[in-house]
Amino acid sequence: MSNYVVAMEAAWLVRDVDNSDDAIGVAVSEAGKRLNQQDLDYVEVEAGLTSCPACGEPLDAAFLAAGTALVGLVLELTVFNADSEEHASRIAKSEVGGALRDVPLEVIEVVEEAEDADEDA
Repeated sequence: MSNYVVAMEAAWLVRDVDNSDDAIGVAVSEAGKRLNQQDLDYVEVEAGLTSCPACGEPLDAAFLAAGTALVGLVLELTVFNADSEEHASRIAKSEVGGALRDVPLEVIEVVEEAEDADEDA
């Protein structure tokens, strides 16, 4: 069994904001608060990035219209003792999804952690 770092993308809706920076701050804060209430303080929450369709430069993943924003968040956690990447993905979605009900989640990356060479010696 191996340990995996799982990164997921979440779509977070924020109402009554004036700009995308405020929307990102509110989204990160609200997501962190909901995760911490469920003792999931080990989940890292960051604003996601998207690419500009014209130039390809990275931009904050926030779309603002009529005082309402859709913010893309990246949630990352380590899943211990999983059988495979798929198993780690299911565990991560189950844990985070339970705390963030009604928030769309999509696994975007799963990386197996390297085992320490000291454990073999």
